[in-house]
Amino acid sequence: MLSLIASQWHPLLIGLWNTILCSLIALVGSLIIGTLFALLEISQHKVVSIIGHVYVEVFRNIPLLVITMAFFLIIPMYIVKINGFTAGTIGLTLYTSAFIAETVRAGINSIDHGQLEGALANGLTYNQAMRYIILPQAFKVVIPPLGNQFINLVKNSSVLAFVAGFDLMYQGNLIANDTLATIPTYFIVGIMYLIITLPLSYYMRYLEKKLA
Repeated sequence: MLSLIASQWHPLLIGLWNTILCSLIALVGSLIIGTLFALLEISQHKVVSIIGHVYVEVFRNIPLLVITMAFFLIIPMYIVKINGFTAGTIGLTLYTSAFIAETVRAGINSIDHGQLEGALANGLTYNQAMRYIILPQAFKVVIPPLGNQFINLVKNSSVLAFVAGFDLMYQGNLIANDTLATIPTYFIVGIMYLIITLPLSYYMRYLEKKLA
């Protein structure tokens, strides 16, 4: 196994970097988009609320691989040329944002509605009340499920392997095919995923305890 690492360290590091980069971009993007559509879902305007619900239901109920392949095959054919890494990252962002939207919406709904009414009565606008009063409390409530979504996001980044995204799984597949060392290769790949997910898991637990 050590000899395998020594001979294949460069593609493994490239795969690790691409996995981390994809995960970070998708994490930030899905958190922003998910929060936005959570706010749309709870809007008092029926049309706006329907738009939020449709977005969430569509991307939450279509497999991630189908979404990714759509961006990898259809978008370059009719709109603009994009590579596998970009297609995979976009697909992962949109897919995860739907789950984050539901998580954030549940957090917002768990906050006593009287706080929103009190903020509005004290002169804050609806947007200000959401930004300064409701959302900070909602995010505290949903830290555990958000942490789970972020960890799932990292693991789901392996979808890039299907669209030549040069991620960790893609490089592992190439190494396993070239060296025929299938079990050691995927064992190493699994350890490298743990290197990413375990610190994230412990940090989310620390953040949960700190904000409790």
